[in-house]
Amino acid sequence: MSEKGIPEAPSLRDAMRAHRKPFHFMRKGLLLVALGLFATAGALAVVEPLEKPAVYTEQSVLPLPSIDVLSETVSSDPFISETVIRRGDTLAALLQRLHVQESGLQTFLIQEPAARSIYKLYPGRLIRAALDHEGRLVSLRYDHTPGTRDEGRFVSRWLEVTPDGEGGFQAEEREQVADTQIRIAEGEIVNSLFGATDAAGIPDHITLQMAEILSSKIDFMRDLRQGDRFRVVYETYASEGRDVGAGRVLALEFQNKNKTYDAVWFAPESGSGAYYDFDGRSLQGAFLRNALKFTRISSTFGGRRHPVHGGWRQHAGVDYAAPSGTPIHATADGVIKFAGWQNGYGNTIIIEHHNNITTLYAHQKGFAKGIKKGVKIRQGDHIGYVGSTGWSTGPHLHYEFRVNNKPVDPLSVDLPVARTLSPAERKQFDTVLAQYRDHIQLLNGDAPLLASN
Repeated sequence: MSEKGIPEAPSLRDAMRAHRKPFHFMRKGLLLVALGLFATAGALAVVEPLEKPAVYTEQSVLPLPSIDVLSETVSSDPFISETVIRRGDTLAALLQRLHVQESGLQTFLIQEPAARSIYKLYPGRLIRAALDHEGRLVSLRYDHTPGTRDEGRFVSRWLEVTPDGEGGFQAEEREQVADTQIRIAEGEIVNSLFGATDAAGIPDHITLQMAEILSSKIDFMRDLRQGDRFRVVYETYASEGRDVGAGRVLALEFQNKNKTYDAVWFAPESGSGAYYDFDGRSLQGAFLRNALKFTRISSTFGGRRHPVHGGWRQHAGVDYAAPSGTPIHATADGVIKFAGWQNGYGNTIIIEHHNNITTLYAHQKGFAKGIKKGVKIRQGDHIGYVGSTGWSTGPHLHYEFRVNNKPVDPLSVDLPVARTLSPAERKQFDTVLAQYRDHIQLLNGDAPLLASN
């Protein structure tokens, strides 16, 4: 204490001594203070207790499924895995990705003639494996041909390999007719036709048909304008829930430069199918002027100096210069009268049409698959390839148009017009047309596109 009775401030030494006192005394003090605070808060928060809730003591016991039943359920549902074939894939790599480890399976697939379709792995195709709960193979499936047209049907084909029950395997080629579905789509031209159809989810095969069907009305290379619109009804094919291909355009409307063009597929009972506008007028002439899609004329009909024998001779047809292998297409519906070698013409096809008209296609490198005498041909069908066989100095197609077996100039003759529908066929046409009235509407407005005639 100081002389005036005022306590003296602790010295630095006393402060340091106090700081060294054990920390547990400080903790004890803090704990007592905290308990006092919580006690005060608890006293302030006391309320009347709620009514005691009812307690239900009754219990229900559900029986558990037996382990045996669970085991049977697991073993009866195999695990399915699939992989897409990539460029450069090998059979061993595919089996590894599918976690197939069956001893002897790869050797079987390589040596078994019935499994020869797996010799060629197509990028983009699927291979699927089914394994049981112990990892054993249940089946292996290779969808080598997801969809192909076969005699008017659309068929999916695949190879299926299964255990034979004796430690080995068996292979079988299987097929299934695809389901036909009808779809409708619409689009608007922004940059190109393919860009618009891609945005609408329309397959390229359908896009090409659209351009071909209306090629006599619209130049799809130069006439398209931003804002042109279209609607199309078309076929697709599905197998086991998967799209496997596209079929035919059934109905089409295209608005180009404020003018609307339309088409519908119609196959009368008495003849082959073709596209007609909604008024029943054929969009296809009876004969095409040209059997090649892109070419130039190298020699016209009439007198000329023969390139092989020399001297002036009558040239009975028109020559179209084109690279060897260029596809040749039939200019009209008909039946093949001759397909083979014919003297200076080399490989030649002659097609017989109505009204005693025949067409001749000479100097071909070879014929398309299935071309032989008696086969029915539709306009535009692929029949052969440009070549230089017979008396020819270079690859070209020699094309002749004959009436009553007499050659006429196909570039100047008035070709027969497409046949018109008979009254009975027109009735059938109206029935077909009515099928699409509910599918398509006008591009601008809500009125039905296929209005009643």
